[in-house]
Amino acid sequence: MPESLKKLIDIIAYLPWIWEKTAMRLGFFLLKANPAYIHNFSKQLEKIKNEIRECTNCFWYTDKDSWVCEICSDDGRDRTILCVVEDYLDLVSIEKLKIFRWYYHVLGGVISPVNWVLPKDLKFEELFIKIRNWTFKELILAINPNIEWEATSMYIKEHLAKYPVEITKLSKWLPNAWYIEYADEITLINAFKWRN
Repeated sequence: MPESLKKLIDIIAYLPWIWEKTAMRLGFFLLKANPAYIHNFSKQLEKIKNEIRECTNCFWYTDKDSWVCEICSDDGRDRTILCVVEDYLDLVSIEKLKIFRWYYHVLGGVISPVNWVLPKDLKFEELFIKIRNWTFKELILAINPNIEWEATSMYIKEHLAKYPVEITKLSKWLPNAWYIEYADEITLINAFKWRN
Protein backbone atom coordinates (compact mmCIF):
# COMPACT_ATOMS: atom_id res chain seq x y z
CA MET A 1 0.00 0.00 0.00
CA PRO A 2 1.39 3.46 -0.88
CA GLU A 3 2.72 5.37 2.15
CA SER A 4 0.44 8.38 1.59
CA LEU A 5 -2.65 6.12 1.55
CA LYS A 6 -1.48 4.42 4.77
CA LYS A 7 -1.11 7.84 6.41
CA LEU A 8 -4.59 8.89 5.26
CA ILE A 9 -6.11 5.69 6.70
CA ASP A 10 -4.25 6.27 9.99
CA ILE A 11 -5.61 9.82 10.17
CA ILE A 12 -9.17 8.60 9.52
CA ALA A 13 -8.78 5.79 12.10
CA TYR A 14 -7.85 8.41 14.70
CA LEU A 15 -11.43 9.75 14.55
CA PRO A 16 -13.74 8.51 17.34
CA TRP A 17 -16.11 5.63 16.47
CA ILE A 18 -14.11 4.76 13.33
CA TRP A 19 -12.63 1.26 13.33
CA GLU A 20 -9.73 0.14 11.14
CA LYS A 21 -11.88 -1.46 8.42
CA THR A 22 -14.13 1.60 8.21
CA ALA A 23 -11.05 3.84 8.01
CA MET A 24 -9.75 1.71 5.15
CA ARG A 25 -13.07 1.89 3.28
CA LEU A 26 -13.18 5.67 3.70
CA GLY A 27 -9.56 5.96 2.60
CA PHE A 28 -10.27 4.05 -0.63
CA PHE A 29 -13.47 6.05 -1.16
CA LEU A 30 -11.51 9.31 -0.93
CA LEU A 31 -8.82 7.91 -3.23
CA LYS A 32 -11.43 7.27 -5.94
CA ALA A 33 -13.54 10.38 -5.25
CA ASN A 34 -14.00 13.22 -7.70
CA PRO A 35 -11.20 15.85 -7.30
CA ALA A 36 -13.85 18.59 -6.91
CA TYR A 37 -15.35 16.68 -3.97
CA ILE A 38 -11.91 16.29 -2.34
CA HIS A 39 -11.19 20.00 -2.83
CA ASN A 40 -14.54 20.98 -1.29
CA PHE A 41 -14.10 18.48 1.57
CA SER A 42 -10.66 19.80 2.54
CA LYS A 43 -11.88 23.40 2.20
CA GLN A 44 -14.77 22.73 4.60
CA LEU A 45 -12.43 21.11 7.14
CA GLU A 46 -10.26 24.21 7.07
CA LYS A 47 -13.32 26.48 7.34
CA ILE A 48 -14.72 24.82 10.44
CA LYS A 49 -11.39 25.29 12.23
CA ASN A 50 -11.12 28.94 11.18
CA GLU A 51 -14.73 30.14 11.18
CA ILE A 52 -16.45 28.40 14.10
CA ARG A 53 -16.05 29.02 17.82
CA GLU A 54 -17.80 28.08 21.06
CA CYS A 55 -20.66 30.29 22.18
CA THR A 56 -19.46 32.20 25.25
CA ASN A 57 -22.83 31.67 26.92
CA CYS A 58 -23.91 28.03 26.43
CA PHE A 59 -20.79 26.48 24.81
CA TRP A 60 -22.64 25.32 21.68
CA TYR A 61 -21.08 26.45 18.40
CA THR A 62 -21.39 29.76 16.60
CA ASP A 63 -19.78 31.63 13.70
CA LYS A 64 -16.42 33.24 14.44
CA ASP A 65 -17.82 36.76 13.97
CA SER A 66 -20.40 36.21 16.74
CA TRP A 67 -19.78 35.56 20.43
CA VAL A 68 -23.29 34.20 21.07
CA CYS A 69 -24.99 31.37 19.16
CA GLU A 70 -28.38 31.49 17.42
CA ILE A 71 -30.04 29.62 20.32
CA CYS A 72 -28.85 32.05 23.01
CA SER A 73 -29.76 35.07 20.88
CA ASP A 74 -33.30 33.76 20.23
CA ASP A 75 -35.66 35.90 22.35
CA GLY A 76 -38.59 33.60 21.54
CA ARG A 77 -37.31 30.87 23.85
CA ASP A 78 -38.53 30.14 27.36
CA ARG A 79 -36.26 32.11 29.68
CA THR A 80 -37.38 30.14 32.73
CA ILE A 81 -35.92 26.78 31.64
CA LEU A 82 -32.27 25.79 31.25
CA CYS A 83 -31.48 22.36 29.82
CA VAL A 84 -28.07 20.97 30.80
CA VAL A 85 -26.62 18.51 28.28
CA GLU A 86 -23.51 16.37 28.33
CA ASP A 87 -22.32 17.24 24.84
CA TYR A 88 -23.15 18.78 21.48
CA LEU A 89 -24.75 15.66 20.00
CA ASP A 90 -27.37 15.65 22.78
CA LEU A 91 -28.23 19.28 22.06
CA VAL A 92 -28.61 18.51 18.34
CA SER A 93 -30.90 15.53 19.10
CA ILE A 94 -33.16 17.65 21.33
CA GLU A 95 -33.27 20.59 18.91
CA LYS A 96 -34.17 18.23 16.03
CA LEU A 97 -37.47 17.50 17.79
CA LYS A 98 -38.53 21.14 17.18
CA ILE A 99 -40.85 20.98 20.19
CA PHE A 100 -38.95 22.34 23.18
CA ARG A 101 -37.80 25.96 23.05
CA TRP A 102 -35.59 26.54 26.02
CA TYR A 103 -31.96 27.53 26.60
CA TYR A 104 -29.03 25.14 26.99
CA HIS A 105 -25.76 24.67 28.80
CA VAL A 106 -23.24 22.20 27.34
CA LEU A 107 -21.13 20.68 30.15
CA GLY A 108 -18.61 19.09 27.81
CA GLY A 109 -18.81 15.68 29.49
CA VAL A 110 -19.59 14.10 32.86
CA ILE A 111 -17.61 13.55 36.05
CA SER A 112 -15.67 10.32 35.62
CA PRO A 113 -12.67 9.81 37.95
CA VAL A 114 -11.95 6.51 36.16
CA ASN A 115 -11.36 8.48 32.94
CA TRP A 116 -9.63 11.34 34.81
CA VAL A 117 -12.53 13.75 34.18
CA LEU A 118 -12.96 15.95 37.25
CA PRO A 119 -15.38 18.86 37.89
CA LYS A 120 -12.64 21.38 37.02
CA ASP A 121 -12.47 19.88 33.50
CA LEU A 122 -16.13 20.66 32.76
CA LYS A 123 -18.28 23.81 32.50
CA PHE A 124 -19.72 23.68 36.04
CA GLU A 125 -18.53 27.08 37.25
CA GLU A 126 -20.11 28.76 34.22
CA LEU A 127 -23.36 26.88 34.95
CA PHE A 128 -23.43 27.99 38.59
CA ILE A 129 -22.76 31.62 37.60
CA LYS A 130 -25.63 31.41 35.10
CA ILE A 131 -28.03 30.10 37.76
CA ARG A 132 -26.99 32.87 40.16
CA ASN A 133 -27.38 35.67 37.61
CA TRP A 134 -30.35 34.59 35.48
CA THR A 135 -33.97 33.93 36.44
CA PHE A 136 -34.30 30.25 35.59
CA LYS A 137 -37.05 28.42 37.47
CA GLU A 138 -36.21 24.95 36.18
CA LEU A 139 -32.94 23.21 35.42
CA ILE A 140 -33.36 20.04 33.34
CA LEU A 141 -30.52 17.53 33.70
CA ALA A 142 -30.63 15.97 30.23
CA ILE A 143 -27.59 13.80 30.81
CA ASN A 144 -27.27 10.23 29.55
CA PRO A 145 -28.44 7.86 32.35
CA ASN A 146 -25.41 5.94 33.64
CA ILE A 147 -23.09 5.81 36.68
CA GLU A 148 -21.25 9.01 35.69
CA TRP A 149 -24.62 10.74 35.36
CA GLU A 150 -25.33 10.04 39.04
CA ALA A 151 -22.05 11.65 40.15
CA THR A 152 -22.59 14.65 37.86
CA SER A 153 -26.20 15.06 38.95
CA MET A 154 -25.29 14.94 42.66
CA TYR A 155 -22.51 17.48 42.14
CA ILE A 156 -24.91 19.93 40.47
CA LYS A 157 -27.65 19.42 43.09
CA GLU A 158 -25.22 20.00 45.98
CA HIS A 159 -23.92 23.24 44.49
CA LEU A 160 -27.37 24.61 43.68
CA ALA A 161 -29.18 23.53 46.87
CA LYS A 162 -29.51 27.12 48.16
CA TYR A 163 -30.93 28.54 44.92
CA PRO A 164 -34.67 28.66 44.13
CA VAL A 165 -34.43 26.54 41.00
CA GLU A 166 -36.26 23.23 40.51
CA ILE A 167 -33.89 20.53 39.28
CA THR A 168 -35.54 17.87 37.11
CA LYS A 169 -34.24 14.83 35.24
CA LEU A 170 -35.52 12.82 32.31
CA SER A 171 -38.23 10.27 33.10
CA LYS A 172 -37.73 6.51 32.91
CA TRP A 173 -38.92 6.67 29.29
CA LEU A 174 -35.20 6.85 28.58
CA PRO A 175 -33.86 3.53 29.93
CA ASN A 176 -30.57 3.28 31.83
CA ALA A 177 -27.43 3.11 29.70
CA TRP A 178 -29.23 4.67 26.71
CA TYR A 179 -27.83 7.70 24.98
CA ILE A 180 -29.96 10.71 24.12
CA GLU A 181 -28.45 10.91 20.65
CA TYR A 182 -29.61 7.34 19.84
CA ALA A 183 -33.12 7.57 21.30
CA ASP A 184 -36.05 7.65 18.88
CA GLU A 185 -38.24 10.77 18.78
CA ILE A 186 -41.20 9.36 20.73
CA THR A 187 -38.97 8.06 23.54
CA LEU A 188 -37.12 11.36 23.78
CA ILE A 189 -40.28 13.51 23.69
CA ASN A 190 -41.86 11.42 26.46
CA ALA A 191 -38.65 11.45 28.53
CA PHE A 192 -38.82 15.25 28.52
CA LYS A 193 -42.60 15.57 28.86
CA TRP A 194 -42.68 13.33 31.93
CA ARG A 195 -39.50 14.64 33.53
CA ASN A 196 -39.52 14.90 37.31
